Amino acid sequence: METGVAGVGQEVEAGEEELIVMGSFGGRVRAVEDAPEEILLLWSIQQPTLSKPNAFVRHSSSLLRIESCGSHLSIIQSPSSMCSVGVTGAVMWDSGIVLGKFLEHSVDSGTLVLRGKKVIELGSGCGLVGCISALLGADVILTDLPDRLKLLKKNVECNVIEGTMRGSAAVRELTWGDDLDCEFIEPLPDFVLGSDVIYSEAAVADLLATLKGLSGSNTTIFLTGELRNDVVLECFLEAALEDFVVGHVDQAQWCPEYRSHRVAMFALVKRDNGK
Repeated sequence: METGVAGVGQEVEAGEEELIVMGSFGGRVRAVEDAPEEILLLWSIQQPTLSKPNAFVRHSSSLLRIESCGSHLSIIQSPSSMCSVGVTGAVMWDSGIVLGKFLEHSVDSGTLVLRGKKVIELGSGCGLVGCISALLGADVILTDLPDRLKLLKKNVECNVIEGTMRGSAAVRELTWGDDLDCEFIEPLPDFVLGSDVIYSEAAVADLLATLKGLSGSNTTIFLTGELRNDVVLECFLEAALEDFVVGHVDQAQWCPEYRSHRVAMFALVKRDNGK
């Protein structure tokens, strides 16, 4: 039985689990304290290999249609680009759908406020998450590598139409690990979002450097990812725990129609002693 009222980072009793309130998210998340234990827990409980992959997307299609925020979104995909080594952002993945619909569900349920907030999305790919954030009232900067921006801009132009949205959306180039332009950090964002950004051990250090550079005392990070590689995720969590408080967002808080045992979601806030 939960007891007490929790503030930011404050613990709440709930059976044997330690639940905490993190940043600007009104829901309570399970604290992640040990990376190997978290990996064991995720794979043993969710058993991702037993669930159907790509439950919400079709990589063979050049167009993904989804309803969100009262709008019919049409996300252009480039399946042919998947033939290029290292290119995964040319199509949507379940983790992106999950994150976008989580944001909408959380705003509707009152556990999240995006209107008027500054949001930066990392590794935006096709741009669905950033588009939904803008429709929910946020001022969003969608970012990716230079060669990914053409498709991203096209999707933003098609789905975030001036006069029909509450927020705004801009597309910018951002390479993880590079110095951050003033546009990104003045002021620091209220939220940083990323789906399927934890994919390589080699990219973990640069990703975390960028997350630290974008994070202030009032910044909340939401990351979703497909449970494919336990080694890579453990590497990320181990390193992230040095500078961030990390929480696992249970699927009970996701949009009911968009839940998958192949996807995990984490919330992060920078520790007071974070460098």
